[in-house]
Amino acid sequence: MYHDRSRFTPEFKLEAVSLVLDKNYTVTQACDALGIGPTALRRWIKQFRQEQQGFVPEGAQALTPEQREIQELRKRIDRLELEKDILKKATALLMTDELRHKR
Repeated sequence: MYHDRSRFTPEFKLEAVSLVLDKNYTVTQACDALGIGPTALRRWIKQFRQEQQGFVPEGAQALTPEQREIQELRKRIDRLELEKDILKKATALLMTDELRHKR
């Protein structure tokens, strides 16, 4: 049987984690209240705790706003470094071509 995976926003995930960690719900109670599975909630709790220590699992979307901002900034840095490398190569090619034409 095929089952579509639900997509939840980081805000929803944080609310679910908060029920367990801040409001003392059990995982089962929080899952029943939100209509989610316990495996997903346990994974979100684990990820939240990792993010509190400054680590976001590879390929995961950050839950906390701070970690999401860090992810976005890292992507921007990667993109800017790529652009810089392209410009360096283009400049080198233009300089080489210019030197050939001067001879």
